[in-house]
Amino acid sequence: MTASTSQPAFLAGLIGSGIQASRTPPMHEREGAEQGVRYIYKLIDLDKLGVGPEALPDLLTAAQRMGFNGLNVTYPCKQAIIPLLDELSDDARQLGAVNTVVFKDGRSYGHNTDWWGFAEGFRRGLPDVKRDRAVQLGAGGAGAAVAHAALTLGIGQLTIFDVDSSRAAGLATELSARFGEGRAVPGGDLASAVAEADGLIHCTPTGMAKLPGLPLPAELLHPALWVAEIVYFPLETELLRVARSLGCRTLDGGGMAVFQAVRAFQLITGMEPDAERMRRHFASM
Repeated sequence: MTASTSQPAFLAGLIGSGIQASRTPPMHEREGAEQGVRYIYKLIDLDKLGVGPEALPDLLTAAQRMGFNGLNVTYPCKQAIIPLLDELSDDARQLGAVNTVVFKDGRSYGHNTDWWGFAEGFRRGLPDVKRDRAVQLGAGGAGAAVAHAALTLGIGQLTIFDVDSSRAAGLATELSARFGEGRAVPGGDLASAVAEADGLIHCTPTGMAKLPGLPLPAELLHPALWVAEIVYFPLETELLRVARSLGCRTLDGGGMAVFQAVRAFQLITGMEPDAERMRRHFASM
């Protein structure tokens, strides 16, 4: 007993809906073990608890009181959690979305590691693709982070579509203010936008195990298009399967899942994770 008390210990969790299949807990716990620390990572699944994002204030307070070091936050809580936090990083404030919360000295700090996670995965997986024009589907919490990453990666113009057209327009306005006028525009006609695009970025929950299907008509895809996905369970979504069958270059959601976790691990523990080791572990699951 006394021998183990000097070993650092960390308690973290993931808050979201339908997260039972998440690979994030084993990624964090395995890397903790590799670093020689005790690391426990719990799932806080809103679906299993029978609650929605309105339960966030209670869950956040409970985690803080129970001594959690931090939380990851996923759909549908990345924006709803913001008013409940004491401080936001510059990234989280600009993006209007939080996916990592760190508890320290009685305060809660919101961060966004999603955008860096997507960018790092893209740099490795689609390093040399044409980036003049891209279409993005989804302007929610993950979509805001990915769009920021896309423009950081040098995509000339990003056309954004969302079921809520005002949300797409709002995100395009914010991005153009940050990156330059016209760098992001709200979408009008999806068919013509995809036909003229070099790439398609998918940022909606469609394709997840619990929401199977395609986020757009299959006939809009064409072989010259590269397709980047953020859903990672399953790793091969229907969108990627159809795109690959047409000859499109594709990027699955695994890269973003791994690299956002790399940065989140560092924020929660203060330790430097081995990104390549985490990537190998993710791939083995």
